[in-house]
Amino acid sequence: MDLALLRTFVTVHRAGSFTRAAALLGLSQPAVTSQIRTLERQLGRPLFLRQARGVTPTTIGDELAHKAAPHLDALVKIAESGLDDESSLRTLHLAGPPEFTAERALPALVELTGDDGQGFALRVSFGNADDILEGLAAGHHDLAISTAQPRGALLTATALCDEEHVLVAAPRWADWIGPGALNDKDAAALENLPVVEVHESLPFVSRYWASVFDCRPAASGTVVVPDLRAVLSCAIGGAGLAVLPRYLCAPALEQGDVVALHHPAVPPLRTYFLVVRTGTLAMPHIARAHEWLLRAAADWS
Repeated sequence: MDLALLRTFVTVHRAGSFTRAAALLGLSQPAVTSQIRTLERQLGRPLFLRQARGVTPTTIGDELAHKAAPHLDALVKIAESGLDDESSLRTLHLAGPPEFTAERALPALVELTGDDGQGFALRVSFGNADDILEGLAAGHHDLAISTAQPRGALLTATALCDEEHVLVAAPRWADWIGPGALNDKDAAALENLPVVEVHESLPFVSRYWASVFDCRPAASGTVVVPDLRAVLSCAIGGAGLAVLPRYLCAPALEQGDVVALHHPAVPPLRTYFLVVRTGTLAMPHIARAHEWLLRAAADWS
């Protein structure tokens, strides 16, 4: 059986689509379709059921993927290891949201970049969840941190940590609202406050309002800047209220630069995931970074 045909088959099985598999393999879609048909003729059985959106493996297809994929992954590992210069470090390509990656992931991973025989070089990209997962699937990244959990067999996700969101503002805005003016069922006291956000759609504020107040925010963004660290700086400067991850605003809260405007019984949370292409945790540098981040996350609060 031709290994090239098996490689194409496993890629289609993981991607769930001839189109995406073609992009991953650097082939045209007709070429991928032709290779799958050739393999099906050799086996005398259909491997996929064609649907409006992608393909679904048959029972025979699932059985073949289960048997073939681990061996193909091992061959890829051997080939990639053989291309490495033993005197140089492997390179880990990491992608994630800019603030969380900078404040959480990178301080943990830089400990692994030393030349100790197991270290690696590090290259980092920032982006939103959709772009990050698309880049990972296309092979541009080795490891991704995402707030979206991918579907399908192409990518494998592991929960990394939960992020608590806090409604904050400069102290003068808390004085303006007045003590006891805000509770879990009433957001009216906040309607006239300016808002600092990362996007015109107010993603953080809207998520907080929906979770805590069961409504949509009435305000619009007064300052919109696409970086949560800049949002915090604007909130400290008195530009308005903001919803921020606790890890990011905790020092400012401790120093009194901002105050929490609200203390819900159940604070809104957002989950981060570590995502890899299925099978790539067999590569030591990816596995080590993956394990290291999971260990570090156990101490994040």
